[in-house]
Amino acid sequence: MTLMFWLIASAMTISVIALLLWPLLRRTTAVAMGERENRLAVYRQQFAELEQDQKNGVLTEELYQQARSELERRLLDETGSAETAPAAAGWQVNSRLVAVVVAIVVPLASVALYWAIGNPLAISHPSAAAFSAQGNSDSDRMSAEGIESLLDRLKKKLEQNPNDGVGWALLARSYVSMGRYSEAVTIYEKAVSLVSGDAQLLADYADALGVVQGRTLEGKPELLIQQALKLDPQNVKVLMMVGTVAFDRKQYADAARYWVQARANLPPDAEQEVLQELASAIDEAKGLAGEKGMAATVKVAPAGPAIPAKPAGQSRAIAGTVTLAPHLAGKGSPTDTLFVFAKAVEGPPMPVSIVRVMRKDLPFTFRLDDSTSPMPSRKLSDAGTVVIVARLSKSGEAMAKSGDLQGMSQPVTPGVNGINVVIDREIP
Repeated sequence: MTLMFWLIASAMTISVIALLLWPLLRRTTAVAMGERENRLAVYRQQFAELEQDQKNGVLTEELYQQARSELERRLLDETGSAETAPAAAGWQVNSRLVAVVVAIVVPLASVALYWAIGNPLAISHPSAAAFSAQGNSDSDRMSAEGIESLLDRLKKKLEQNPNDGVGWALLARSYVSMGRYSEAVTIYEKAVSLVSGDAQLLADYADALGVVQGRTLEGKPELLIQQALKLDPQNVKVLMMVGTVAFDRKQYADAARYWVQARANLPPDAEQEVLQELASAIDEAKGLAGEKGMAATVKVAPAGPAIPAKPAGQSRAIAGTVTLAPHLAGKGSPTDTLFVFAKAVEGPPMPVSIVRVMRKDLPFTFRLDDSTSPMPSRKLSDAGTVVIVARLSKSGEAMAKSGDLQGMSQPVTPGVNGINVVIDREIP
């Protein structure tokens, strides 16, 4: 491989040098020949004028011969080797000097440039490329190590300034984003003791504490939520969590009321799917409360065998296939929207993970994980037992409507593959 590389590199370098030298060397000959032809043309014209003057009687034979001899002498002086050679040599010396410089500089510059920005080890060590690819595949791990380093530095800085409540809150939220809830709870407790009157901080603390104590908001998390609600009755996360507590206690009317308030206080740039799913949860809570009649029952489709998912980053994902029952094949259109989502068996009906494609993608192989969670505060990995719902929507909205086609899996836990969801009923 080394010999082949150098042969190819040498051939390319020689080709470039040839292209550069050809105009330089050709210019020397062309210029010299051009000047000689110009001089000869001038003298030819002068000889012709002398002959014409002799014929017209302007010059006698003696004067004609003297003038012609003088022209011949000058012609020899200017175009002969004594004068022409030095003039041509002047151009040849300069062009050849440039050509020599080009022939030396181009190869040296090429080698220096390759050595600076190329990968010389790849010539004799083909595994260098594989090593580079391995480095790219490990970028996530390197990034995680960098974050760990930053968090350690932040923690040391806070230990030197232990009264920085905002800093402790930032550290706690960073731990939550990394899934280190136990450490986050300890830090949140310290931050809450230093920062008073922050409803968002109390809600975040309650959220992390609820995860640590088995994904339930009973006990201290609920007290923190109530405290946050008094501080900021319009905080979206607080309203969502209060509604969740009410829903878990089967206080469906209260849950709907709090979620309606949360929807009213969502920012203008809230994702459309979040709005739709929140609306769906409100509708379900109202239905359970009897305000809009009983919620529509959903037939459970038989689920295929659940296969444990692979580890290494996929342990909290759920994967499977959605198909359409043959007796519903003639209903709907290819432009219908297919929603596949997971929602907790116990807890609010809002999805903890959702993907959206088109009916034409059926049969559809799905994968749900934390990256497809519509709300960062409610992730699939924290949901416990869930059901997978597949819904073909004519309107393009996730909220169930009459005429939509739907199917549901049996309850599963995050970390399984091979789930089969059959869309086998039409919502009345």
